[in-house]
Amino acid sequence: MSIPPRLPETFNRLAWSNLAAQSAEQIALAAAPIVAVLTLGVAEGQTGLLQTALTLPFVLFAIPAGLLADRISRRSLMAGAEALRAAALAAIVLLLALGALNLPLLALLGFAAVCGTVVYSVAAPALVPSLVSSDLLPAANARIELARTIAFASGPALGGALVGWWGASPAFGFAAALSAIAVVLLSGIYEPARTPAPRRHPFQDIREGAAFVFHHPLLRPVFITQFIFNTGWFLQIAVFVPYAVRHLGLNAVGVGTVLTMYGVGMVIGALFATRVMKRIAFGTVVGLGPVTGFVAAVVMALTVLVPSPWLAALSFFLLGVGPILWVISTTTLRQSVTPPRLLGRVSAINIMSYGARPVGSALGAIVGGLWSAEACLYLAAAVFGVQALVIWLSPAVALDRQPDMVGDEAVARC
Repeated sequence: MSIPPRLPETFNRLAWSNLAAQSAEQIALAAAPIVAVLTLGVAEGQTGLLQTALTLPFVLFAIPAGLLADRISRRSLMAGAEALRAAALAAIVLLLALGALNLPLLALLGFAAVCGTVVYSVAAPALVPSLVSSDLLPAANARIELARTIAFASGPALGGALVGWWGASPAFGFAAALSAIAVVLLSGIYEPARTPAPRRHPFQDIREGAAFVFHHPLLRPVFITQFIFNTGWFLQIAVFVPYAVRHLGLNAVGVGTVLTMYGVGMVIGALFATRVMKRIAFGTVVGLGPVTGFVAAVVMALTVLVPSPWLAALSFFLLGVGPILWVISTTTLRQSVTPPRLLGRVSAINIMSYGARPVGSALGAIVGGLWSAEACLYLAAAVFGVQALVIWLSPAVALDRQPDMVGDEAVARC
């Protein structure tokens, strides 16, 4: 039996900070719409404003966050972002106590809190390679993703329970406290000094980061695959709930149970990722996620012919297991082949692939409206097939091992 790798103490502080930050995010995201409906009496149509405010920062600020992460201390940037989130959540608690909270203020403060999430999400992957050695990158990324997965799986339930048991203020107060803990943990991290970045026009820096990703033979197909995956995933998720109720005969509890299998798969995948990456060629692990996603989509499409909740649960489980291996392996790949001074911008461009999510949702609305949910599931299987094909035709799957980490001189060669 192999001994698990020991990660440096300074990284462990980052991992615990990440768990606190991710949990704060998920609790607040779950509590916000509940408070909007139950406390503020917001109608269903108006909740769209709130959801827009809580997702827009990923589109608006990912690239600026990447620029900052490559110019200033990443640890300080993350601490500042988390402090912003803590302050925004504390302001919601104060407004609730004063009876002054309304939907525009909730949306504005939620927007500010998510801005903190964006900056933290961009800077963290750029900081990790400076805290651990190259051979420990897979284990470090698995630890980060496990924390994110635990927060993703438990945060919404905890947020809803806090609001239901004790009210809105304790839920947001607890989330603010978690953000404050994340700031304290970050303050104890030693970040090695970096060579100061040359002062140039921001557009030059953005162009440099984008050119590196889209001209790199390994990173370009990874980005394209991830964009297509997000399209197919949100196409499927957009129609699943009404499909599950109407076609699979599930009630609210049944739908929730099936969706929970996604989180279960993510946790299991994150727990075993390091072992898998030690036993299988690195490129094969990169290709496993997209293939598993395709198999999962085919299994979901089979429920049209065989309306079994068990098949739906299996589909979501596979969508959790495979893609978490994808996230860990491709994050390790990006960290290995990207020069340190570009890591923030490359991380930000990766997050921009989330822009495919509204595309998938809109596609689900159009296809589902014109034809049926069943047609959406068939189309999703085809989309997942395309993303699996893209990555398996790329040189990324031919990698026998994790690439050696490059230095800043690699920019000139790309």
